[in-house]
Amino acid sequence: MLTGLRAQPLRRFAQVGFFVLFVLAPPLNLFRLDVDAGHFVLFGQAWVLDVEALIRSGRADPWEVAWRLLSRGLLPIVLVVGGTLWVAYRWGRLYCGWLCPHFSVVELLNALTRRAIGRFSLWDRDPLPDRIRPGVARQPNKTYWLVIAPTILALAWLWAISLLTYLQSPALVWGNLWAGTLTRNQMVFIGVGTGLFSAEFLLARHLFCRYACAAGLFQSLVWLVNKKALVIGYQRPRAAACGGCDNACDHACPMHLTPRTVKRLMFACVQCGRCLAACENRQAEDSGQAPLLHWTRADLAAASEAAFTPKQARQAQIEPSVPAAPPSEGGR
Repeated sequence: MLTGLRAQPLRRFAQVGFFVLFVLAPPLNLFRLDVDAGHFVLFGQAWVLDVEALIRSGRADPWEVAWRLLSRGLLPIVLVVGGTLWVAYRWGRLYCGWLCPHFSVVELLNALTRRAIGRFSLWDRDPLPDRIRPGVARQPNKTYWLVIAPTILALAWLWAISLLTYLQSPALVWGNLWAGTLTRNQMVFIGVGTGLFSAEFLLARHLFCRYACAAGLFQSLVWLVNKKALVIGYQRPRAAACGGCDNACDHACPMHLTPRTVKRLMFACVQCGRCLAACENRQAEDSGQAPLLHWTRADLAAASEAAFTPKQARQAQIEPSVPAAPPSEGGR
């Protein structure tokens, strides 16, 4: 099973690659919705049903019309949505933690905000420890706001421009932007979008991921149904080893979760593995022992994490390891 520390470089690579894809997909005509033409563009080709044209031609066969509706309309939706939910059912919100361009922004701004005020967001009440990882500690420095403010504006602007290119011709949008000849509607879209994204990135980025993202919500729901899905497992019999720790796993979670609890209370977990990496670092530094947190699925540990309460989870892990009582003398 992949460890939290080993997962982080792979995850960063996946996040950067998908963010680049998110921005470049419309200019490269990989995927976008051409509002003016009234159809999707997929890999440079117009993705249309053409049912009306088929009917007007007088060659409309009911089976051919049905097949076009199925193959070009319903089937792609079922494959994309069904595939995403199948992945979530087995492995949780992998898309959110490993690919989502919004969550990439969340983690970047979390890191910068921590450097500025010692917390992940303006709404956090308690400051995080100065210790980042073994041998690395940073004191909050408010001058980082000079970095945070332009970063938020730049990212919000890029998001607004990118979303517009999903709806209008990218060549038209970027061409008008370069020439300084944006139409009124384009300026309104980019201006309002930049303002809304700036406010969300600054004030509500965590709230959006936890409570407002429909894609994340449905992934979490199907993940909860599967008791053998990938989950953050906690070795409760070794809980005493957490005694000298400053809750490093809790402080590392970008979603403000407590990883040592049961699965249902980790509803918004995005499988980023940052808590695993924090536990691995801390245990290696303090005692040289293996971490108490680890990814697990389809075994006893995963089943115990799916328990309704932490007490039931402890019982699920401990009961199978209790040795059978020796037979009494009278039973021999």
